[in-house]
Amino acid sequence: MQTTADGGGSFGHRNVATSANWMRASPPGIAFRHPRTESSPVGSGAPLAHRPRHALRWIAVACLALGLALTGNALYIHAKALVAQALLHRAWLLTQATGVPAKPWPWADTTTIARLFAPAQDVDLLVLAGATGRTLAFGPGHHDGSAMPGEAGNTVLSAHRDTHFRFLHEMAVGDSLIVEMPAGQRFHYRVREIDVADERNLQLPRLPAEPTLTLVTCYPFDAVEPGGPLRYVVVATADNRTL
Repeated sequence: MQTTADGGGSFGHRNVATSANWMRASPPGIAFRHPRTESSPVGSGAPLAHRPRHALRWIAVACLALGLALTGNALYIHAKALVAQALLHRAWLLTQATGVPAKPWPWADTTTIARLFAPAQDVDLLVLAGATGRTLAFGPGHHDGSAMPGEAGNTVLSAHRDTHFRFLHEMAVGDSLIVEMPAGQRFHYRVREIDVADERNLQLPRLPAEPTLTLVTCYPFDAVEPGGPLRYVVVATADNRTL
């Protein structure tokens, strides 16, 4: 990975005690764990010859129920992500028109701070303040303590691998990323590095040699169990060309 100008280190640098210029990327996902269910009683009071058939029936019913529950949960997560982005886009347009931050829904406790485009992947997402589990359910989150787009430093965004940052597995070095701010100014970035790192050792430089945009999500993208330690990291640096 590239060496930073401030000595903050690149991904995987372990000497935390000797470097103050680093920040830790918080996990961009929440592991949903489903409680174990007890096995249903089978064959109670039935003749011995019928018990295997009853057991198979109960197992089939249990598997069906579990499959429906998991499918329903996955569909709910994806539906919430899509609906939230639609509401966020409406609030973003209102904010740009009035100059006053608009809430996407009345009880929202976060605001949209930027709009992220990935032209090659046809992606258009609204970015929220704070990379917490609550905000990541609705869109990419901006890590507190990292730079704002357009500022000197490293802008760090996180999102879930199976919803808003699913497109990262299609990105390649050289792809373009664009960040739009509420006042309408746009900042262009070019992907320079793509890496997989253990989040327990992942450190991101605060002050790289040039303005940087770093996108982080969980890895692998097709993992059955969420919440693993690996992170997929896409690093883009400022691109001065205009579109």
